[in-house]
This record gives sequence, structure tokens and C-alpha cells, in this order.
Amino acid sequence: MKTGSIVTTATRTGLSLLAAAGLLAVELTPAAAQEGYYRGGGDVILVTPNGEILDYMPGQDEVRAMRDHRGRTVLVDPWGNVVATVMPSDGYGRARRRQSDVDVYSNDGYRDRGYGYSEPGEFTGTVPDYGEPAPVEREELRDNLPGLIDGSEQAAYDPQYDDPLRQPMPPAISVKGKSRAEITALQVFLDREGFSPGVIDGKMGSNVTKAIEAWQQATGETLDPNNTEDILERLRFNGGLPITTYTITAADAAGPYVAAIPEDYAHKAMLPHLSFTSTTEMLGEKFHMDENYLRELNPGVDFSIPGTIIKVINPGPNKAGKVARIVADKSRKQVLAYDEADKLVAAYPSTIGSSDTPSPSGIVSVERIAFDPGYTYNPKINFQQGANDKILTLQPGPNGPVGTVWIALSKPTYGIHGTPDPSKIGKTQSHGCIRLTNWDATELGKMVSKGVTVEFVD
Repeated sequence: MKTGSIVTTATRTGLSLLAAAGLLAVELTPAAAQEGYYRGGGDVILVTPNGEILDYMPGQDEVRAMRDHRGRTVLVDPWGNVVATVMPSDGYGRARRRQSDVDVYSNDGYRDRGYGYSEPGEFTGTVPDYGEPAPVEREELRDNLPGLIDGSEQAAYDPQYDDPLRQPMPPAISVKGKSRAEITALQVFLDREGFSPGVIDGKMGSNVTKAIEAWQQATGETLDPNNTEDILERLRFNGGLPITTYTITAADAAGPYVAAIPEDYAHKAMLPHLSFTSTTEMLGEKFHMDENYLRELNPGVDFSIPGTIIKVINPGPNKAGKVARIVADKSRKQVLAYDEADKLVAAYPSTIGSSDTPSPSGIVSVERIAFDPGYTYNPKINFQQGANDKILTLQPGPNGPVGTVWIALSKPTYGIHGTPDPSKIGKTQSHGCIRLTNWDATELGKMVSKGVTVEFVD
């Protein structure tokens, strides 16, 4: 699993720090981490409401630039959630270091609060008090954002969100002041229900919001993400505690693993298998987790030692059933799966096409499903990758270009597939195909069959 470049400090000793302060002490990434997103006006970083430094630039079709009541530039998603605040890198670093000097966190503050990685026992909904974040008084920016890479006079955000979505769903209730522990419980509930939030990382974002909306559409219920007691009660009946323990096996530690996955396809083609690069990458994918989050839940743990007991997400079994129709909603960046009665039964965040290699429009159908597929690169019919101008054969593996599943569509070269970069699903662009996390693609692949229709909608 590929993860971002954020480096956490030693003060990350568990999720109790978020329950205590709603913040996560981090060590700043270099200014180069944001290079290419902004220029001019000094170095800036994007800081999430949880205090994280965003290690990617949200797509122009994902956010809108606005001002909060303090005059700061904020990036807001289509559902009204603040994705990040634009801040000077130096000033933020000094403020964060001062804060980390005085904050004291407890390793066991997350224990016995209903989230489940203490000893097994009665499920409790007791949680600490949480402070409300400062409100954002949103208004459209009338002048350009200094330093936007395109240099345009207006922030170049896609105006499609000024209009209702093509397939409007019951809007999700905005999340207010929830800790990472509570958001984790929400993500696990949705994942077990078949309405995937993508990687489980304890962070609220558009993928979680879309999952809530799709779940509401399917069930006819309203899910209040702020009602932790209700979410914990629901978890009791769909799999139990959201976090459990796992003992690392000898097979886990042995792999096989590769030292690194090269970017160049010609170099990829030289590898005997596009395997995981580490035990943590493998375990993160096994338990639907962000790799950094796995490390945060287990500070100081050596994951290469068999017999080590670690804390992991408890995602539950894959959703089962038969999917008769798929809708790939380009504007929502979401795949919606319907059964024979045309009932929505599953939904997955996705990356669908790009401006250079757009996805097809209209209706196509599933031609075949391949698990653990190899990949043939042909620059004459695929995209151009680097300087590669010859046909290349890449071996199977979770770090291959199409991940662990390939669902071929009736339009040649297009398909639904997995990815080696699950944390970027819904946040980046693909080469025209529909990209899901490996675990979501596997779940969907086992529910579809040849002839299932796939409708691309704008």
C-alpha cells in the first residue's frame, strides 16, 4: 500500500490524543511536499481539520475555495465539509511545535471507550467529551488564490457542484467535533455494510460522506455520524468491536516481499512478482487500513516478528450477493452496485478517468473477471508511460497497475480494477478505467458475472 510522505512525531502514542484534544501532533513535511501545487507568495501547506498536513492536492472537481470567519482560505468539498485550510508552512510548524511541547497524551486513553482494542468484553458506548471546532462562515472568494499553479484570475474549481448531482442522494449530516476514534467506528460500520469509505484511517472526508449518502439511499434511514452511541450499537449487530487484535504469523513475516516497486514499467516488467514491499503494507491492505494508521495504533511495534500481537481494524466478511447492474458516477467518483430488483446493495469510492484519458460514456457490459491478473502494457493501444515504446508484460501482484482484480468491460482496454495506491482512490485520476481499492474490487468481482451492465454517468 502506498502512503503519503507525512512523518509523525514520537508523541503519536495512540488515538487517545485525538479524544483528548481533537489534534494530532505531527512533524512538518518539507515544503517540497506541496511543490507543484502552489507557487508564489511563499511556501504553504494544506492542513486538515484534524491537524494533519494533507499530502496531496485535492482535484479541482473535488473542492471549492472559500474564506472562513478569520479570513483564511479553506477548501470545502461538495457536501460542505472543510477538507483543508491553506496556511504558511513556517508559521504552522512553529505553532505545532509549541503545542506539542505542552500536550501530554496517554497510551491507554482509548481503552474501554467502546472502540474495542482493549480486552474483549461488554460493548460500551461511553466516550469522552469533545470540543466543537470553530465555525466556518463560508463565502465565495471574489479574487484569485495567490499562487495557484494555473495563475488564473479565479480559482479553477469545477462549477458542476453549483447544480444538483445527476443522481441526488439523501445528504449526509455534517460531522462536528468527532475524534479519530469515533470516525474509525463510523468507517468500520460503513465498510461492513458494503458502502465503502475507502481506506480506514480515522479521518472524515468526501469518501466517508459519499458512503453515508449511499447507505441512506439503500436503507431509507438517516445515519447521524455525530451520534456515536447509535453507531456503536449498530456495530454490535454487524460484527462487533471495530478494532481487534491480531497475531502476526510466520507466513506474514516471510512474505514474499520486494524491496521497492519502481515507477518505470520497463523496470516493473523485470520483477518476478509485484508483491507487497513490507509486512505493514500487507497488513494494512488485509485489514482495509491506511499503513500509517496501522503504525499509529501500534507505536514502536516491529511488525516483522512472528507472534507479535497488534491492534487492527475488524472489517468483517466481504459482502456477498449477486450484482445485476453497475453505475459508475463520474461526478460523485463512486461506483454503485444494484441487485436484480434494482436495489442499491453496495457502493465504492472510485477514480474514474481523466481529462487526457476519459472514461467512456453510455452503457457497456462485463466481459470477464480475472483475480490476481498480470498486465500487458501496449503503448499503441494504452496510454504512454514514460519513454516506454514497446509491449511489456508485468507479472501479477497487489502492486501491479491493476492491483489484484481486473473486471474487463466490453469496450476494449477498459475495465474495473484494483490499485497499488488505495489511499488515493477518489483523489487522483486514472487512465480511463474505474479504479477501486484492491479489497473493494475483490468484493465487487465476486458479486458480478459476465453480461452485467456498467453505465457511465456524468
